[in-house]
Amino acid sequence: MSKSFQTITSDLSKALDTLRAEIPGTMQGFSTMARESMKAGVLSALDKELIALAIGIASRCDGCVGFHVKALIRLGVSREQLMETLGICTYMGGGPSLMYAAEAVRAYDEFMPGAMKSAA
Repeated sequence: MSKSFQTITSDLSKALDTLRAEIPGTMQGFSTMARESMKAGVLSALDKELIALAIGIASRCDGCVGFHVKALIRLGVSREQLMETLGICTYMGGGPSLMYAAEAVRAYDEFMPGAMKSAA
């Protein structure tokens, strides 16, 4: 059975809510760091999300792939921008990154209404 990035991000969101309730200081600190790091500056918010996705792919983190692809779609990423980023991920990370680049395409296709579905 294929994994669903909608299920992964939904399940992780519930678990993150538990962490917010039980270790609020840690989670507030992480949220502040994330919010401040992702603010547009010299790099756009979209550029920063593409970098975050690339690191998630390199780390082989399903949750990172799901959450950052969702954020990229909210920011208006084009399929071409996503694919170019995935090409760099594959170049830098070899075969394992290629497998997670394919997962990022699956996440994009799953979250993007009307997206071209991959042949796999």
